[in-house]
Amino acid sequence: MAERSIYWLLFLFLSIGAITLAARYIEGHTLFCPTKAIEFLPTMAGLDFEDVFFKSPDGLRLNGWFIPGPEARYTVLFCHGNAGNISHRLERIKFFNRLGCNMLIFDYRGYGKSEGVPSESGLYADAQAAYDYLLSRGIPADTIIGYGESLGGAVSVDLASRHPIAALILDSTFSSAKDMARRIYPFIPYWIFASRFDSTGKIRAIRVPKLIIHSLNDEIVPYELSRALYEASAPPKEFLQVNGGHNSCFYECETLYQEKISDFLRRLPAGG
Repeated sequence: MAERSIYWLLFLFLSIGAITLAARYIEGHTLFCPTKAIEFLPTMAGLDFEDVFFKSPDGLRLNGWFIPGPEARYTVLFCHGNAGNISHRLERIKFFNRLGCNMLIFDYRGYGKSEGVPSESGLYADAQAAYDYLLSRGIPADTIIGYGESLGGAVSVDLASRHPIAALILDSTFSSAKDMARRIYPFIPYWIFASRFDSTGKIRAIRVPKLIIHSLNDEIVPYELSRALYEASAPPKEFLQVNGGHNSCFYECETLYQEKISDFLRRLPAGG
């Protein structure tokens, strides 16, 4: 009888291990969908840019583009979403350039021309490296706007929780990986997954002005997760509700984006 119990316990542990490994595999391929080929350049949109490289804290060579804005008051540090690479964000680069901002958009490890393999801690380290690169160019911290798109919102929140910036703009992002897992994989215990991306826990301490944007029709990141993040955040804070799909709301509501973000930037305290 005791021997049978041991076999059942062994079977249980092996089953849990197999489920955990499968869940971690699914997690990695869902969270990170990098593309290596650079398909478009800012010059194709009529923009001058610098192709820049800098090192992550753990020694990886990372790639980004610095796009100067006309008489820029602010520099946008762009943390992109989980798929593609910087070459797939030309419209948003043009958007902030029209608003007169400098921009540094960079590829996380494993994306585009950046070395390495993506991970949660790795993405945080890469944002840190991009931030340090801006400081090395003489750009004051209080003129840096953190902008995070989808998964990049969690990266921007982490950076802003640890370093001074002028403001934070979060577009189509979520409250935490746990909350996302509960909605995408309700049949799998969320503690099996390794990633946390706990923006809710971090945003409470961020006191700079925040603008959170989300589509009521987002089919990938539920609207209520962004609202939960907004409710958890400390003032000053603003929320912009838009319409359209997760990857199309920016294009469908670009005029609304421009009006709101222009006004948000105009009302920021003078920095630098």
